[in-house]
Amino acid sequence: MMIKITSVSEIKKGISVIYMIRDIKDLEKESFSKSELEFIRNQKKEEKRDIKVNSYSHWSYIQILEEEKEDYKTHEKLRRSAGSLYATLKENKHTEIILVDLVKNTNYVKAFAEGLALSHYQFLKYFTKQNEKINTLKEIFICSDKITHEELVQLNVLTEAVYKVKDLVNEPVSFLNTETFCAEIRKLGQKANFDVEILNKKQIEALKMNGLLAVNKGSIDPPAFSILTWKPENAKNTSPFVLVGKGIVYDTGGLNIKTGNYLDDMKSDMAGGASVAGAIFALAKLKLPVYIIGLIPITDNRLNGNSLAPDDIITMHNGTTVEVKNTDAEGRLILADALSFAQKYNPELVIDIATLTGSAQIAISNLGMVGISNCTNDYFEKLKSSGHRVYERIVEFPVWDEYNEMLKSDIADIKNIGGREACAITAAKFLQHFTDYNWIHLDIAGCAFLNKPDNYRGNGATGVTVRLLFDFFTNQM
Repeated sequence: MMIKITSVSEIKKGISVIYMIRDIKDLEKESFSKSELEFIRNQKKEEKRDIKVNSYSHWSYIQILEEEKEDYKTHEKLRRSAGSLYATLKENKHTEIILVDLVKNTNYVKAFAEGLALSHYQFLKYFTKQNEKINTLKEIFICSDKITHEELVQLNVLTEAVYKVKDLVNEPVSFLNTETFCAEIRKLGQKANFDVEILNKKQIEALKMNGLLAVNKGSIDPPAFSILTWKPENAKNTSPFVLVGKGIVYDTGGLNIKTGNYLDDMKSDMAGGASVAGAIFALAKLKLPVYIIGLIPITDNRLNGNSLAPDDIITMHNGTTVEVKNTDAEGRLILADALSFAQKYNPELVIDIATLTGSAQIAISNLGMVGISNCTNDYFEKLKSSGHRVYERIVEFPVWDEYNEMLKSDIADIKNIGGREACAITAAKFLQHFTDYNWIHLDIAGCAFLNKPDNYRGNGATGVTVRLLFDFFTNQM
């Protein structure tokens, strides 16, 4: 269930309140009794920064700001404080809450409200008794003379976009197969007014996207290639920004089948594709003046008697021959076709997003994403700055030429996998072979799906890169 974020000019009686303050003195003009203020002061002496006051007619939640030297760290502390507080709001069954800005800092208030809104997400579709589990909170009121209507609209749309991506990634393949994923992307396009074109198998064959076709050989469902376009009349860029998202709706590994619990959560292997759709949804719904294209190759990676096999040779969309050494390195095969296809747009920048390698997750856990770039301008630095602001951080890995040696084949132009070492890098080096433009690769394997709750990021799908990409494009325009 979505949550609504709106503004109020004053505190309404009977509604519980969250006060954001720097010091207890900030509360002296508020409607606290002397005994309540004394209680709050005593809590502060005990070095508590989140204080709860039960006034019987309503609750008051005091959040004492703890600022860091870097603003982005303060913002993340506020999101996580909101995430921690949300559990109490849920326990007390609040339907409405007022967030009062006594620190006079719009960015701090927005970060806290964002943490509350993201914490509210639930995926309850498959519970038979949803009403027993549903969160009661329906609306967050912000009482601030600083925040604008436009900022509130942006908070609501970004929250909606993240929710939609989480829903898609949390869906099992029994529902979200290739056909359904395409249908859901069309719905997003209709709601936000961006164009969606879905190429079918015959069109994919005509384009010689043999990486996508090869991965699809083990499936009973045909592949699809989604092209999402947001091109407003007032776009400030002539050449488009292109987002490429991995759309593997389920990954068994193919003939190199995943063993044990490595099959767990493989429904989330389309998280990159979902994030591309979610980011464009947010940009289009908020009518950002940016020309942007999304490319999402979609299939499952299964196995049958006709499956792609190790030692097969594929001739890709751009004519490159690829020796397949591992069918579980399928994401790079479908992405390579999409990256090659992106050349036709003469792009300003291409960013691909993919749950590509376990190596990335091993390297940095779920605390961020691996980023690799060949940019000759400052786009990658700007994207990393956005990563800090929304706390979806990017760890830069190198793209040294020497890594190409690991992908050399004796019988084709290139192999689809290197050795055990530097897997996240060699996967990116494989993709780089299909680019001739400014390009950034984001490996979100560690942070796209969580197996235990993590504050406002929740449990399961995280919707990672939607807020990152929105911040990045907002700062370009």
